[in-house]
Amino acid sequence: MESSYKVIEVLLRKTKAILLWAKNGRETIDLCRSNNNINLVLMDIRMPEIDGFQATREIKQFRKKLPVIAITAFAMREDEEKSIEAGCDGYISKPIDHKMLLSQLSKYLD
Repeated sequence: MESSYKVIEVLLRKTKAILLWAKNGRETIDLCRSNNNINLVLMDIRMPEIDGFQATREIKQFRKKLPVIAITAFAMREDEEKSIEAGCDGYISKPIDHKMLLSQLSKYLD
């Protein structure tokens, strides 16, 4: 998980993005609940404590319009469908493609 964060950090270095890193699903939910300045979540599906599917479901209960993009090493069609069913707005498979990441972000950020 830390390696995924580092990759995203490098890929977004030239943008104005301010990154916050939650190390597990519970931290992700708590960050989204306590910080209304968060305007997009890159959700790793495989996280300790609470997985990304459940974390997304919980976040969408109190921040329905907050875009959540699933990031996963699983590149199967059913994994994308499970992400969307959980409430994710987008899906990126690993290894993360820089252009794909920027394309997904541009859909939800001004």
